[in-house]
Amino acid sequence: MATATLPNEFLKPLRVFASLRLTVVCLGCGMLLIFLGTLAQVHLGIHAVQARYFQSLLVFWSPRGADWKIPILPGGYLLGTVLLVNLIAAHATRFEVSRKKIGIFLLHLGVILLLLGQLLTGLYARETQMRLDNGQTLGYSEAPREVELAVIDVTDPSFDQVVSVPEEVLARGGTIQNPTLPFTIGIRRFLPNARLTMRAQEPNAPVSLATTGFGPNVVVTELPRTVKDDERDLTSAFIEINGVQGSLGTWLVSNAIADRQSFSVNDHSYELIMRQRRFYKQFALTLIHFEHDRYAGTDIPKNFSSRVRLLDSERGENREVLISMNDPLRYRGYTFYQAGFDNNDTTTILQVVKNPAMLLPYIACGLVGLGLLVQFSMHLFGFVRKRNR
Repeated sequence: MATATLPNEFLKPLRVFASLRLTVVCLGCGMLLIFLGTLAQVHLGIHAVQARYFQSLLVFWSPRGADWKIPILPGGYLLGTVLLVNLIAAHATRFEVSRKKIGIFLLHLGVILLLLGQLLTGLYARETQMRLDNGQTLGYSEAPREVELAVIDVTDPSFDQVVSVPEEVLARGGTIQNPTLPFTIGIRRFLPNARLTMRAQEPNAPVSLATTGFGPNVVVTELPRTVKDDERDLTSAFIEINGVQGSLGTWLVSNAIADRQSFSVNDHSYELIMRQRRFYKQFALTLIHFEHDRYAGTDIPKNFSSRVRLLDSERGENREVLISMNDPLRYRGYTFYQAGFDNNDTTTILQVVKNPAMLLPYIACGLVGLGLLVQFSMHLFGFVRKRNR
């Protein structure tokens, strides 16, 4: 069978990336990255470690108390990209296209798809939660570890116009200008995690930056970000509203404060609230009933499930769906898993996952398995034929 080769001018630069030494170095760095990331979970938590070590190009280190940092290790994205280029370059320079190598090609194609799938998952996949009380209808899910500042125009009683400011914008500080708002928002101070107490409990605390709303009566103490999976940060910020006539005051907003704070500008009524970041859907779910079964005579969960009504006017959907521990709901690219419950079994917690690359790992594993089967079968049959002769 004829083999395909590349011109020499293309082979020379590819041989640099096809080096087996590069493969060994990348695999060694990957093992070291996993080891250090596992140790760092004790102090940083799994989510921070995932972002810093595995969903990054470089891992940075900074001495205690210093405001500078240096790269010390390639991150997961960089290692995965180099390994992907290394594998493709090796095929282009060293592997011949022949029938005897079909199993190797299928196996390596599976590995390539696995690397691409992980990259796409890290870049585009998102996990949120939907908390539903009995009879409640929601058309959005919330990120449990991200917040947003919502500025809501409630002038029209039949319609709310919402402008949301993501956490990363609040963390940068400065002044925020939105063309739909007749005022600007100045970030006086941003606290990723804080403890809020009433001023009556700490009468000697410093004067608050807030001048209106709940803020003047609340003492805010900054805390390190939590690293526990069952806890969340209480994010707070002091924001100043500036209209055409000047400052309208400084508010304290926090996801620990459930009530909205109101003000008026140009005959429009607005409300402020810091809340978990919302992701709106083209459809809605209504919780009809939540079922929590336990093993007889114990409090050990046996099964829990949610019967919901799926409402989608755009597609004409209006049907009941049962979401249980091993039977999720898949709709419009979202997967709803039964994740937990709260409030004495009156609130269901659904994990909402959107992953455009969801099928790639299954295809990759299938190709790897097929490649191994083909390659071993060819060697086995060849051995049997040789032995018979």
